[in-house]
Amino acid sequence: MYFADDAFFPENQEKLVITVAPYGPEWAVEDFPEDLPLTMDEHVQKAVDCYEAGATVLHIHVREEDGKGSKRLSKFNELLGRLREAVPDMILQVGGSISFAPEGDGADAKWLPDNVRHMLAELDPKPDQVTIAINTSQMNIMELMTSDDIRGTSLENAELADTYREMTVPAGPEWVEEHLRRLQAAGIQPHFQLSSIPQLETVERLIRRGVYTGPLNLTWVGIGGGFDGPNPYNIMNFVQRVPDGACLTLETLMRSVLPVNTMAIAMGLHTRCGNEDNLWAPSGEEKITSAEQVRQLVRVAKELGREVATGKEARDIYKIGTTYANADETLAQLGYAPNRHP
Repeated sequence: MYFADDAFFPENQEKLVITVAPYGPEWAVEDFPEDLPLTMDEHVQKAVDCYEAGATVLHIHVREEDGKGSKRLSKFNELLGRLREAVPDMILQVGGSISFAPEGDGADAKWLPDNVRHMLAELDPKPDQVTIAINTSQMNIMELMTSDDIRGTSLENAELADTYREMTVPAGPEWVEEHLRRLQAAGIQPHFQLSSIPQLETVERLIRRGVYTGPLNLTWVGIGGGFDGPNPYNIMNFVQRVPDGACLTLETLMRSVLPVNTMAIAMGLHTRCGNEDNLWAPSGEEKITSAEQVRQLVRVAKELGREVATGKEARDIYKIGTTYANADETLAQLGYAPNRHP
C-alpha cells in the first residue's frame, strides 16, 4: 500500500469498516455469560447490539444449546435467516473455521473434513462472505495468552488449553482452489484471513492464475503461534506488500486488540474486535463486551476525525457482489503489476 504525505488526513481515507466477532467460539458461555450468547435469540440480539454500536461486518459462529460450537449448517442457516431480518444492512461473514472448537474437554481441536467445509458455499440464505485460510499452518492460540488473559475461564483447564495449543489450520492447495471455485460460483465473496506475507504471496499467485477473480478483502491475523505476532514491524511489512486496491483489516488478540486497531484507524485501514478476539478492558482488571469494544473504536475514530461507515457504505467499500472477468482485469483493479506475456 502507498502512503502519500497527506495519507493520515481523515478526508483522504475511506470510512472505517468495523468488523465484530461477538460469538467467541473458543470460550465457554460461563467464561463471560454477560456477553457470550447461548440461545438463538441471544445470538440475534448480540448482532443488533453491535450494529447499533457502529459495527457493519458481523463475523458469525453459532452455539448449540449445550454451549458447544455448532457444526450443523442448519444452525447457521437458521441464524443467517434471522440476521437478514434483524440487521439487514450488516455484511454477514461466516467464519470458515466453524468447527475448530473441541467437542469436549480433551477432545481434539480440529476443523471439519474438506468436503464438509465446502458446504459453506451452500448456506441458505447465503452469507455475503465466508472467511478462508490459505496454506496449512499451526494455529496455537495459546502461545500469546497470559495467565491473566485466561484467569477465571475454561482455558485454565490444562487439558482443554492443550487442544488449542496443538491446533492446526488445514488449508492445502487443492482444498483452497476448490473452495474458492465453489464460493465464487455461489456468489459468496471470500474474505482472506492471512497470517503472514507468504500467505499473501500465495493469494497473489491464485489471482495471477485466474483462480480468484474479484475484490481483495483480507485480514492480517496477528495472533502468534504460527501466525505473525502483534509487532508493529510485522504489521508494516505486511501492509507494504498489500496492493492499493485491496481492503485490509487488522486483527490480533486480547489486550493488543485496542492498540493495533488504533493503528489501523490512524492509517486508513479497517478494524476487528469482539469477544472472539478479546475479553478484557485495557486495564486487564475487568471484562469488556463486544458492543462496548465497538463503541470504543467509534470513539477513537471520532478523535482522529475518521468517519465510521454505514452498512451500505461498508458494502460499497468491500465491493460486495462485484466480480471481474479474468486475471488481467483483477490484477488491474487491485493495483498489482500485470502478468508478463511473451
